[in-house]
Amino acid sequence: MIILKAPRYFTARKARLTPLLLAMLAGCSQVPQHIRPDEPQHWLFKESQTTPAETSWKSAEPGEAQMRGEWWTIFNDPQLDTLEAQAIQANPGLEIAAARLKQARALQRSAKADMLPRLDAAFGPMRQRESAAAQGLNGEQAANTFGFWRAELGISYEADLAGRIDAEVGAASAELDNSGALYRSVLMALQADVAELYFTVRELDTQMEVYRGTLALRSDTYRLIKHRYDNGDAGELDQVRAQSELEAARVEALGIEHNRLLAEHALATLLGLPPAQFSLQPQRLALRDIRIPAGLPSALLERRPDIAAAEHAMAAANYRIGIAKAAYFPRLQLTATGGFESRELGNLFEWSNRAFLLGPLAGAVMTLPLFDGGRRKATVAYSRAAYEEDVARYREVVLKAFAEVEDKLAGLRIIAEQSRAQRIALDTAERAAQLSHLQYREGSHSQLDTIDADRTLLAQQLATARLEAEKARTTVKLIRALGGGWQLAAEQQGRLLAERD
Repeated sequence: MIILKAPRYFTARKARLTPLLLAMLAGCSQVPQHIRPDEPQHWLFKESQTTPAETSWKSAEPGEAQMRGEWWTIFNDPQLDTLEAQAIQANPGLEIAAARLKQARALQRSAKADMLPRLDAAFGPMRQRESAAAQGLNGEQAANTFGFWRAELGISYEADLAGRIDAEVGAASAELDNSGALYRSVLMALQADVAELYFTVRELDTQMEVYRGTLALRSDTYRLIKHRYDNGDAGELDQVRAQSELEAARVEALGIEHNRLLAEHALATLLGLPPAQFSLQPQRLALRDIRIPAGLPSALLERRPDIAAAEHAMAAANYRIGIAKAAYFPRLQLTATGGFESRELGNLFEWSNRAFLLGPLAGAVMTLPLFDGGRRKATVAYSRAAYEEDVARYREVVLKAFAEVEDKLAGLRIIAEQSRAQRIALDTAERAAQLSHLQYREGSHSQLDTIDADRTLLAQQLATARLEAEKARTTVKLIRALGGGWQLAAEQQGRLLAERD
């Protein structure tokens, strides 16, 4: 039970003016206005474009909360879909990021708690002895020692005169948004890493299939030459060369198998599984053409979690400037306690034993530091410098993001041209190998020519597999650089079309 009674000096006029004064002071926020930096709004690269696009800048509008969807489904691979779902459920790194997000959410709730009054309850006995002087006795008289029981409620509240608490809540909220963006960044990185490793495994599967065909071909060639050698139609040198090529191909095939095991183990780690509990059935890499629209808008980058995290960190630093500046203003702590006091527990709650205290038991209601050796000034300067650092880091992250997207767009364009040339090279190498073996059997071609044709065919087959896998991995990297693909929400597409018109 709390009983409050206004002291005599607290007049009615002052009582009417005080709430007005407190309201005016409470509105004096010290947080500077946060203005988001501008960012480019056009891509440098467009399809069939050889000159840089006209670059203009617009205000950044982080959109990391936009839904990205299951972007990996564009590859139309059910096995990849399954692996992505497993990684999201069990990856330890993602669980760490989720725990950090929970921590930031708890800190925000803790900061918001300072905006509300605090209520405490107390109950228990007390033993007290005051000095003789405190009781008005002379030194020869004995001071009294007494004990009593106390039951009380206390309430305290800090009036946010300079907006310090609001700034702390704003900073905590910005840190929460930052943690959320970092969680999505870890999630995006995990999804991209799973896809890249998966395509690496499929690339090695394709190379293994190529080597199996090469081993079968070279085994047939070795048997043919050995048969001719046994019949006296070929020299020992031809037989040794054929056997050497066969064993060299076998060694290279074992190296591919080893690399596949390493990639499979790395993929198992991303899925949160021990390598012994995970295996993928071999499967040849098969991709369908994925067309990327030309002239992608820079609004896609606003979904990138790292850009959003940098912007939220910048906003939190701006709030900390307000917290530092609020230290120049007084702090008003309103406190009151009320309850019952009695020397006997049995009559503790009688009305005559009520008691109250308006104001702090020790200290003062309002405090204002007058001299601190420049500590507050230094804190404000530090907060401003930290904000400037975050602004510069934000622009750096944006520029790097643009560079990443431009690199991947240009890379995919060049890979497409390489693929067209590689198909021709592979077709000609296959035809040359067929003719070489046919002519060797007819005796019009040397064994060295046949071996050279086989080597060329093997090199072109491996190059084709690497190029197809690199195309898939570069597409994944582009999706990662764009923050989750090139699809925009319908309302955002409409807004961009309206701005373009």
